[in-house]
Amino acid sequence: MSNWLEAPASRTVRFGTAELRADAERPGGWLLTVNGIAQSYVDLDDPTFLELEYVRYLGYVVDALEPSTAPLDVVHIGAGGATFPRYLAAVRPGSRHLVIEADEALAEFVDERLGLRSIPGLELRLADGLTEIDTLPPASADLVIADAYEGLRLARGITGAAFTTEVARVLRPEGVYLLNLVGTRHNLDAIRAIFPHRVLLDGDVFADYNGNQVLAASRVPLPLEALRQRSGQAMPPVRVSVDG
Repeated sequence: MSNWLEAPASRTVRFGTAELRADAERPGGWLLTVNGIAQSYVDLDDPTFLELEYVRYLGYVVDALEPSTAPLDVVHIGAGGATFPRYLAAVRPGSRHLVIEADEALAEFVDERLGLRSIPGLELRLADGLTEIDTLPPASADLVIADAYEGLRLARGITGAAFTTEVARVLRPEGVYLLNLVGTRHNLDAIRAIFPHRVLLDGDVFADYNGNQVLAASRVPLPLEALRQRSGQAMPPVRVSVDG
């Protein structure tokens, strides 16, 4: 028997067809896909449950930041099902979330079905994150999380010098930039030039891995040992490596 209930809700969105399907094994669980590709998994009953690996990687980084329960000011480039704002609202109450989403149809679909705008501390802006970030105040965020895709491709410009410079401007001096990557072929020169401290979280110990990775970058040292401790408890294990 399939884990997924029949008759998913669907909506035509910017890059194809989005579907939301209920999880038969978790009453509050919902899987968001676009053109059949998983984008987000949300558990409305338990927002601390992180089904997708790369979202767990984000969690390992944020959980390693001290003080561990302090609220954060976060800019999210890309909304999806808003799994991570929900997680932070639960584990760091009082956090403020600016979610910037370019796909209005997708955002409205998720809001109607999963209550996107009802997440505590969340502000939704329907705009292109690559340009909207220019409007944000300097040194106003503890985290910037870029999870923006055009179909299967990372949104153009996300790793470029112009956007990365704006991310650094918006982050506080000790802030962290988190970037969801797919595959290993990305030009990260601009990020390396601006953020001297970088850690890569990768769920596969083999070379030529083509799945999701998370890059954490900062202008101050990252809590590497705490991060390794948290990710080392994961099953399957997660490789934490300094990005050189």
